[in-house]
Amino acid sequence: MVTANAETGENKPESDNYTQLVRAATAGDAAALEELLARSQSTVRRFSNAVCGGQDDSEDAAQEALLKTYRYVRGLRDPESFRTWLYRTVRNACLLSRRKRAGEPSHVDSIDTVDSEDDDRILSKVRDRGKSPEELAENTRLRAQLRGALMKLPQSSRVIVFLREMEGLSTREVAEVVGISEANVKARLSRARALLRRELASARP
Repeated sequence: MVTANAETGENKPESDNYTQLVRAATAGDAAALEELLARSQSTVRRFSNAVCGGQDDSEDAAQEALLKTYRYVRGLRDPESFRTWLYRTVRNACLLSRRKRAGEPSHVDSIDTVDSEDDDRILSKVRDRGKSPEELAENTRLRAQLRGALMKLPQSSRVIVFLREMEGLSTREVAEVVGISEANVKARLSRARALLRRELASARP
């Protein structure tokens, strides 16, 4: 598993892979475009599940983001900005879909569908390899508690936690995706972390 950079929070190898594929696709490499779409699909679906809530909304947003990637990636002026562009595309599609409905979703599908590797990026102490059955059961319980705590966050804070802690984006990148200042990202992330700690502490037996 590739982990996020401790200083910037950015997943450098993954970001570099995207950049190389975007540059090749921009130059007319059809195979690179196909690979870019394939790689983007899992990222798009993780994020759309996280921010959209409803299954139909998340699926629509994912399809919209992948379609826009196919149509517009060749004209992207800054290949290194592809990841943030992709996240913004998904988020905007989700917001547009949610405006058609009243209120916040009562549940968030992504908390149950995020890969265990993503959970590990937040709770690094939760590891399955080499664990006894009793320890594995404890890991499962901790992950369930984490998912429950994340569900209780406001949607705006949940997006920031997901991008920063699970997807490994830097504070600057998160600010670009969400459309707020870096200072606001840090403030919201700090409050969200405090809420998560509180929820996890209260869930302990």
